[in-house]
Amino acid sequence: MHARDFEFALAASAAVPLPQPDRKADDCDPAFRKDVLDGLSQSRKVIPARWFYDLEGSRLFEQITGLADYYPTRVETALLRQCASLVAARLGTAAMIVEFGSGSSIKTRMLLDAMPQATYVPVEICGAFLAESCATLARDYPEVAIVPVEANFMDPVQLPPSRDGGPVLGFFPGSTIGNLLPSAAVDLLRTMRVSLGAGSNLLIGMDAVKSTDRLLRAYDDDEGITARFNLNLLHRINRELQGTIPVGAFRHRAVWNAGWTRIEMHLEAMDAVSFEVAGEPFRLDEGETIHTENCHKYTPQQMRLLLQAGGWSETRHWTDGNGDYALILAEAVPDECGP
Repeated sequence: MHARDFEFALAASAAVPLPQPDRKADDCDPAFRKDVLDGLSQSRKVIPARWFYDLEGSRLFEQITGLADYYPTRVETALLRQCASLVAARLGTAAMIVEFGSGSSIKTRMLLDAMPQATYVPVEICGAFLAESCATLARDYPEVAIVPVEANFMDPVQLPPSRDGGPVLGFFPGSTIGNLLPSAAVDLLRTMRVSLGAGSNLLIGMDAVKSTDRLLRAYDDDEGITARFNLNLLHRINRELQGTIPVGAFRHRAVWNAGWTRIEMHLEAMDAVSFEVAGEPFRLDEGETIHTENCHKYTPQQMRLLLQAGGWSETRHWTDGNGDYALILAEAVPDECGP
């Protein structure tokens, strides 16, 4: 076995558990249980978007990224092809690349092509999906050291040391930062700065404000895949929290909130419904929704200000000809002292 393959196998066996069967509510992730019970207890019901990504949710999202109307992945991929060599020229070909929410690591391949001596650290909340994607990547990039970390990147992540103290590049594509409220987005950027360390860099994707029609088509596709992705959250609750939610009584809704410049995803009750989750009763009236995701869109100035608030300074900014999407390279900066 190649030394790098051994490193990957050792890290994967330590960090990634085998897929689990249906579990009792008291055996599930306590953070999932708390978020669901707290969110359903509110007058305006909410569940954080990070709980979309069990194995089935992760696979459905990969299908979404291939849809014709879902432009972010297509445009961001083209931008990565354009800028990967420029990032490598700045940081060298042996940097440590830390991807937050790595998914299938498809976009990462363009960075690895430009940085063939890199160490790749994918951080993913779904262990089963992490193991699956890392095994594929290891076969295609046998010379890359792959050290998977199963973790919630919303919290500080303990990372392996970079090779010889070399440069560290955080990678956060897909405009995932837009899923967070502005205050939470700033907190996450600051958490990433802590995880990555002083002197690190961050390559981040951000989606731009554009026409409402285009945005709605991107988040409510005719094939119904986004609807399945949204509704899968209810299936996960039923499976892992012993829920009795009648999934067929809900439908997917995507709406544009102009005040917050964001697309919102909701699960709307088509009739009055009653159910239990982890033994606790809940009820929704007809037309009442569970708010499951925000997708904020930004102007270039808002992008820069958000990064600055999170402790990062923009050094390069790439966008497509239509200005639909941006890839930004930023560097960590120390906290400033004010008067």
